[in-house]
Amino acid sequence: MDVRRADERYPGGDPKAGIESWHAFSFGPHYDPDNLRFGAIIACNEERLAPGAGFDEHPHSHTEIVTWVVEGELTHRDTTGRESVVRPGDVQRLSAGGGVRHVERNAGPEPLVFVQMWLAPLQPGGDPSYEVVHGIADSTPYEVAEAGAMLHVRRLAAGERTAVPDAELAYVHVTRGEVALGDVELGPGDAVRLTGGRGLELVGRSAAEVLVWELPAPWVPPSS
Repeated sequence: MDVRRADERYPGGDPKAGIESWHAFSFGPHYDPDNLRFGAIIACNEERLAPGAGFDEHPHSHTEIVTWVVEGELTHRDTTGRESVVRPGDVQRLSAGGGVRHVERNAGPEPLVFVQMWLAPLQPGGDPSYEVVHGIADSTPYEVAEAGAMLHVRRLAAGERTAVPDAELAYVHVTRGEVALGDVELGPGDAVRLTGGRGLELVGRSAAEVLVWELPAPWVPPSS
């Protein structure tokens, strides 16, 4: 159980432009060779955009990009021709394939907070694709087959319990409220990287929302 606190994230973005970013993994100038990825996850960024702020058109390739809005509205447009508004409770996935460009902006009147997670695909390349699942239900798994991963959204009331999937690798990220995982207390922005966890439970200390990734075991080359 590897606990990573919100205040340990790498700061980024452009505060003067209304963009505040907090990175859980090595990102841009914040290079840490011991923190490049966890299983398929290569980035978990908390982004805060002021009204009118955003990321101008920029490229991605060979990456599965999953976005979860915590507060506000995210306007997305990409070169697959899709444009959408993503709100709390929606799951957005952009499969970059061999290459895609997109724009992300807070076109609404309120501050925007979202968590964006990048996963490495099992096979690089292919055609870009895009989808939004609006209002995903609690405990309904969302599969990212291209990365062999499954996202579980857990919404807990105070005192409520939920099981963490038994998996070789699991990544737990708290978006709202406070929870306990075993004897570890977690708050907004805190994350836990689990290896070989079995029989674990999350317990709500308050009303809370948690994202849990069920990840494939890392590939190990056969011994010669």
